[in-house]
Amino acid sequence: MRPVVVTVAITGSVARRADNPTVPITPAEQIESTHAAYEAGAALAHIHVREDDESPSLDPERFGRVREGIRRHCPDMIVQFSTSGAGSDPAERGACLVHRPDMASLTTGSVNFGEGVYENPAGLLTAMAGRMRDHGVRPELEIFDLTHLHNARRLVDEGLIDPRVHVQFVLGIRNALPPDPHLLDLLLAETGRLLPGATWGAFGIGRYQSIAMGWALARGAAGVRTGLEDNVRLSKERLADGNADLVRLAAEICAEHGARPATPAEARTILRLG
Repeated sequence: MRPVVVTVAITGSVARRADNPTVPITPAEQIESTHAAYEAGAALAHIHVREDDESPSLDPERFGRVREGIRRHCPDMIVQFSTSGAGSDPAERGACLVHRPDMASLTTGSVNFGEGVYENPAGLLTAMAGRMRDHGVRPELEIFDLTHLHNARRLVDEGLIDPRVHVQFVLGIRNALPPDPHLLDLLLAETGRLLPGATWGAFGIGRYQSIAMGWALARGAAGVRTGLEDNVRLSKERLADGNADLVRLAAEICAEHGARPATPAEARTILRLG
């Protein structure tokens, strides 16, 4: 069975305890939830942080506390910080990079996001990619639109990111890319043309989380993503009992496609982390 990197996106910036009481908010809760997901088979943790009132935060001190706790309890787990957020100030969006996580997300363009707009202008992309390079942080490109692949190619051509970068396709955000396997095929074809050395994964939002995982695995994805950031339910009838519950389901879906969760060491090799 081939190893596949299972990413757990533990909290995000949208889901609240009112949606699922197991959504981790404080650094201590995030560390505990990540540890449980690690024990269930996740090799990579995608980290957002929150204020105690559940609102999104870019506080680098909170990122540092979460990273320290994960390192203590899951010493070989890959830690990936999110650099998403409101505004386009690279100093604010990239402040967490001072803690030198293994990876950080980099969205290579603006996109409609629900009823709003997730702003990532060209200058921000250049600045953020440069900060990641300077801090030795490997980017994961979060792709919400076809143009984002072309923007990524520009960053490669300018020497800001490795042409063998890891790409993550996001399917199912309202008013962005819909969850459609035909669109995934188009994105993969363009990735092969523009970023032929890239590894890739894909994930779906809400009820499409498990479905998109199957689409990705059937097409040979290097990784899949699960977690309460993207979906708070295990099924239509049942809320997930924490992130570990969703990781266990991801492992079952991997097995259905002749795959298994990669160990952290295998994941580092797959993602070229050294």
